[in-house]
Amino acid sequence: MGGAKNCPETPRQKMISMMYLVLTAMLALNVSAAILNGYAQVDDSLHATIATMNEGNKETYAQFAAALKDNQVKVRPYYDKAMEVQKVSDEFYQYVQNFKDEMVIQSEGKNAKANARVRELGKQDDTNVPQRYAINEGHALTLKEKIDAYREFMINITGDSPALDKELRETFVTPNGVNAEGDSISWEDAMFNEMPMCACITVLTKLQNDIRHCEGRAIRYLLTASDASDVRVNKFNAYVISESDYVIKGNTYRAQIILAAVDSTRTPQYYVNGRQIQSNGIFEMIANTVGQQRISGEIAYMDNQGLMKRVPFTREFTVGEPSATISNTDLNIMYRGYNNPFSISVPGVSADQLEVKCKQASVKKQNNVWVIKPNANSADALAIEVYANMGGRSMLMGSHKYRVKNLPRPDAYFEINGEVTEDTKISLRHLTDPKTKIVASYGPDGLIQAKFDIVGFQVKLQTGASLAVRGDRFDAKVLAAIKKLKQGNTINIMYIKAKGPDGQEVQLRGLPIELN
Repeated sequence: MGGAKNCPETPRQKMISMMYLVLTAMLALNVSAAILNGYAQVDDSLHATIATMNEGNKETYAQFAAALKDNQVKVRPYYDKAMEVQKVSDEFYQYVQNFKDEMVIQSEGKNAKANARVRELGKQDDTNVPQRYAINEGHALTLKEKIDAYREFMINITGDSPALDKELRETFVTPNGVNAEGDSISWEDAMFNEMPMCACITVLTKLQNDIRHCEGRAIRYLLTASDASDVRVNKFNAYVISESDYVIKGNTYRAQIILAAVDSTRTPQYYVNGRQIQSNGIFEMIANTVGQQRISGEIAYMDNQGLMKRVPFTREFTVGEPSATISNTDLNIMYRGYNNPFSISVPGVSADQLEVKCKQASVKKQNNVWVIKPNANSADALAIEVYANMGGRSMLMGSHKYRVKNLPRPDAYFEINGEVTEDTKISLRHLTDPKTKIVASYGPDGLIQAKFDIVGFQVKLQTGASLAVRGDRFDAKVLAAIKKLKQGNTINIMYIKAKGPDGQEVQLRGLPIELN
């Protein structure tokens, strides 16, 4: 939509204003009646200009109506203001016309003509009626108030235009005047006191001319402003905006295909996370932090009035660790009753969108690790299934079957001063320390580390005595017997029983000890 451009005062209007000023000056100098008749020429020119402006304003209102039909949402606020301008201007214009008609009627009597022009007046030099009607009856003061009110109304409607604001303040002004003695007089006296009818009618016609002129300026400004924020486009680009650039087999690829209109003569400014980026709008950053990330910013562009407009945006994306799935098919094993840890991921899907299922096993997530614990009586093979939330739908991303075994049998060791030792030569002092105990372990190089509790064992001394012990430590009876031994004597720990996390008891290999 295009709007008409604001028009400055035409040369014809400037000529009329100049003639009006010259004739007013001549009147003040009591120039002859023949010169005063020049007001008729000015009045005729003003009426011709008013007719031309009425046609121009009518065309602008028609353009406004067409624009409103095309775009109700955008144009309506400006159209409503234009209708206010038309209403207030028509009312003020008609008030001035009634002011003129009433003075003509009082001056001409039965010979008065409706909408009479200066050249049609029989008493062009009548100074009594203007004095009586305008000043004595107070109509000039009312006219002054209406001029001031119209000026403020128009400024309020077109307040965003400094040029219009200046023109309105200079056109609709009602300052005090100065008489022949140089004394200050009211605006009313300056306009109508001892002024002939021809001058008063011409002054009022000029006021009507100013009303139509500023009405046209205002509505053309509003029409232009109604599409001032539109960016003129001269190039079209096609873009495909997808929900995700990573799609799983069997899932739906969804994208919006749009036609983007751009103005290649204007380069927008792009800001991301508080800083301006290169003019082509391409944003790059090194993804150093794993997880959900967000960027936000704005695009700034210049509208048709030279005002900077800003459009905000936000975008989220997921950063994942580089990963590859590598497995040894011969070691695809899970252990019953044991918290088997798994690292599970799906490329392009964040961890919080995953769900893992395994029948006959408990599944829970601890930090970034999935812990799967088969039941004590589970089958010999279980399948782990991985699901992902894809567009609000749970989708199976894959499954893998694992063999299920009982935990392997650990070995028995002594734990002295909190440390597990493989040494079979132990001092009497350490052996009889109440804190020394027997533990079951896979050793420091074990592939898994499961907790086993020692249930009991037997101690066979070199003397041949055999003592049974419950728990993982020597009792008082055994300690008393051990203390009677000497350096170099041997002790055999036999029939060691341990209970694993799966609830099963296993017997461990014996543990021979030599006193050191």
